[in-house]
Amino acid sequence: MNESSREARLNSAFVAVADTLTANYDVVDLLHTLVTECTAIVSATAGGLMLADPAGRLQLVASTDESAELVELMQLAAGAGPCLDCYAAGTSVSVLDIDADGGAWPDFRVAALDQGYRSVHATPMKLRGEVIGTMNLFLSSAGALSERDAAVVQALADVATIGVLQQRIATESHVVAEQLQRALDSRVLIEQGKGALSQALGLTMDQAFAALRAYSRNNNVPLNEVAARVTGRTISAQEIMASHSSAKATSAN
Repeated sequence: MNESSREARLNSAFVAVADTLTANYDVVDLLHTLVTECTAIVSATAGGLMLADPAGRLQLVASTDESAELVELMQLAAGAGPCLDCYAAGTSVSVLDIDADGGAWPDFRVAALDQGYRSVHATPMKLRGEVIGTMNLFLSSAGALSERDAAVVQALADVATIGVLQQRIATESHVVAEQLQRALDSRVLIEQGKGALSQALGLTMDQAFAALRAYSRNNNVPLNEVAARVTGRTISAQEIMASHSSAKATSAN
C-alpha cells in the first residue's frame, strides 16, 4: 500500500469512529470496519477483535474472514494463546515466528500454521488501565511489525475501545459490562443471520456477511436487526441479495 492510500484509509477509520459520537451505530459493524481497515493499513493477512464478557472471558466479536475466526476460536477453546496473554498482561504480545516460537501454545500453533499464518501481533484494548479486549493481526510471513505500524495498531485499538464505550462512565462497571454484553449479543444474532443466508443461497460465510452489511447500509437498518429479520424470515434471502447486487453495481459505476 502506498503512502497516500495508507493515509486515506487511516483517516477513514478515524472518521468512522467520529460518526459514532453523534449518531446511533451498530458496534459490531464499527469493530468489523476498524479491524478490516487496520489489517489493510499494516498489510496484515487477517485480523480479529475480541472483547471480554462480564465474566472476563474473551469472545470473538469481529474478524476479517472465516480463517482468522477459526484461529481465534481455537485460542479460546484451548484456553491459551498470544491474544489471551495480551489480555491478561495488558501489553502487546508479538510472535515473530509461530512455527519456531509458538511452542507455549501448541493448539494455537497448529491451527495458525494450518491457516497459513506465520506471525501474530496482539494489541490490548484499554480504558483507563482496564483491559476490555484485544485486537489481533495475523501475517502470512514471519517477522515483527515496524514501530510505526505497531503504533498505528495501538491507536486504532484505542479508537475501537472508545467506540465500544463511548458516552459511558468508565468507573460504573455495570454500565461497561452492559455495553459489552450488547456487543456480544449482537454478534450471536449476526452469526445466526450469516448462517441462515449462507444455507439459503449457498454462499460462503464471508459472502453472506458482506450481503448483510450491504443491506444494513443501503436501508439504514442496524446490522443485528437485519440478521434477526433474516433468521425470523420477515425478510427474504433474495431481498438481501438484491440490495447487495445493487450496491455492487452502484460502486462499479
